[in-house]
Amino acid sequence: MEFQAEMKYVLDTIWLLISGALVMWMAAGFAMLEAGMVRTKNVTAILTKNIALYSVACIAFYLLGYNLMYGEGNAVFGSGFALSGTSADGHSLLSDFFFQVVFVATAASIVSGTVAERVRFWPFMTFTLVLTAIIYPIQGHWTWGGTSLGGLIDGFSDFAGSTIVHSVGGWAALAGALLLGARKGKYDSQGNVHPIPASSLPMATLGTFVLWLGWFGFNGGSQLALGSKDDADAISAVIANTNIA
Repeated sequence: MEFQAEMKYVLDTIWLLISGALVMWMAAGFAMLEAGMVRTKNVTAILTKNIALYSVACIAFYLLGYNLMYGEGNAVFGSGFALSGTSADGHSLLSDFFFQVVFVATAASIVSGTVAERVRFWPFMTFTLVLTAIIYPIQGHWTWGGTSLGGLIDGFSDFAGSTIVHSVGGWAALAGALLLGARKGKYDSQGNVHPIPASSLPMATLGTFVLWLGWFGFNGGSQLALGSKDDADAISAVIANTNIA
């Protein structure tokens, strides 16, 4: 029994690490998709922003975000610093952190694509810091953190982050789009649309397929385990459904 438990721990940990690596590769997909769809003069800025975004997300979530999301704290937010006082059930704590931090970066990347060519580097990095260190973790604490907010969200389930990742990123992106408005040159004084040519459709297409690959890790990894036949069957169904979708 002890050997079986250890093997399950190892398999679950390895699966989280592999899935996290696939999701991390989505950062490259977002970068290529954005860079391919913007004007040539802005490609360098877009690529730099995506690299910096991922770096800021990793550091901010390690120092503060993970504890706000999974620390004991209270019903609204967790407590602690740099993974202190946190634990993972059935797999390595650091594998759990790695898998979660790439989710955080994905939420920030959703915003990045929306405000491409509309915002300067440092204001966006400041926003990324706030989103990944505070906004996302607190919202995540309400669901994946185990709290029920006094029963307000009892029974709510988010398997792979449709609310925690994509809704948070989507609402933040919408707020940014409303505040910043359209890209310069998109409309003339009469409100007529001026097409903005993409810099590289092949790069954007490659980015799309990289994201497609990353989704298998994103959704399949959310099973959080690969130590039993039931887990393997569930992951197979998730990945097959993801590909069809």
